[in-house]
Amino acid sequence: MPDPQFELSFLDGPTLAFVTVCIVALLGLFLVLAWLQQRDMRALAWWGAAYLIGASSLALWAAPHQWIHLPREVPFAMIFVACGMVWNGVRLFRGRPLLPVGAFAGAAVWLLLCQLPLFAEGTMPRAVLGILVVAAYTFSIAFELWRERRKSVHSRIAQIVVPCLHAAIFLLPLAILSLMPEVYAASWLTVFTLETILYAVGTAFMVLLMVKDHAVDIYRDAASTDFLTGLLNRRAFLENALRLCAKQAKNGKPVTLMMFDLDHFKSINDRFGHNVGDEALRAFADTIRKSMRGSDIIGRLGGEEFAAIVDEPGDVAAMIAERVRAGFETAGVEIAGIKIGATVSIGAATATEVVTNIDALIARADVALYRAKGEGRNRLRMAETEPPVDRARLIAAARSSREAEVKDMLRRNSAA
Repeated sequence: MPDPQFELSFLDGPTLAFVTVCIVALLGLFLVLAWLQQRDMRALAWWGAAYLIGASSLALWAAPHQWIHLPREVPFAMIFVACGMVWNGVRLFRGRPLLPVGAFAGAAVWLLLCQLPLFAEGTMPRAVLGILVVAAYTFSIAFELWRERRKSVHSRIAQIVVPCLHAAIFLLPLAILSLMPEVYAASWLTVFTLETILYAVGTAFMVLLMVKDHAVDIYRDAASTDFLTGLLNRRAFLENALRLCAKQAKNGKPVTLMMFDLDHFKSINDRFGHNVGDEALRAFADTIRKSMRGSDIIGRLGGEEFAAIVDEPGDVAAMIAERVRAGFETAGVEIAGIKIGATVSIGAATATEVVTNIDALIARADVALYRAKGEGRNRLRMAETEPPVDRARLIAAARSSREAEVKDMLRRNSAA
């Protein structure tokens, strides 16, 4: 039977430790330099500092006992602090508040429990405790990344799998301890050092992936987002709406497009000023975001005119639209500290056939919107199926914003 000590000790432990310290320190310096070039991305500073602390802790841990007069628990505590800082950096990068207490919690638990005889140096419980602390931090990082749903599927998978993989790697020694304790006892230094290299390089890869996605998002958002409300601009909305229509038509399912127009918006600007008007637009954008699903496509077409398209039939879309209307009726009571009582009128149109020209669907929703305004505002109206010739005239009138002509044709159609 092969000698397990020979199998796992062919790699020189001190050499591996030195290589690990160099790799981690270089990665930390790289991240700090990246932060100096992008000062607004404070997460890079947290990650860089975490790597430098980790390199220092590994150097202290691997140094000869006679060189360093510190308790052996301290270097490991520094490693746990570094893991906590990486986790906090991810939270900061995702726009969530820092939890400094969480960054030091693992180290505090470690230092406290290591004073007990059960966790004395060289015992299995101490090794298990250290492995579990690191695994807890890496799974926490994976959880923070899982909560972010806006990124591409491939990036999210990579960002979640990497920390989970490293947590699993750090948990692997538990299996070695239980199944082959003599192997772990002979080569624990080699195993831990290899794990640390994998963890450091993998986490750096995850960080670079997130930074790359962040830069891509900045340029994409600048090209497709309305600067005032943060919703899709007109071009981006129309492109996304057409893609949704094509997808639904392929599956034989309907889409419903909704047009929103803030009531008496010109009056709001005239009475309270354009700053308050802008706040009203932001308030509506916030309301519609909260009232609709993440998969729904929402955009600002211009001025006080907004649109949304959902992959639902008319009855479901009507419930969604009513939720938006009621939500803004509440939010619009007071805007920027001023009693305004802003409301919104909504027109919606459903298409069950293949949509190749989104303008026609928008025009039908426009007609319903004008009907809602003509009947008293602050309400929803669904588009009716019009005769082909009359519908074409209504579409042309709606897109040219001739409200009076639309109302006149609607009266004639009703009388007929």
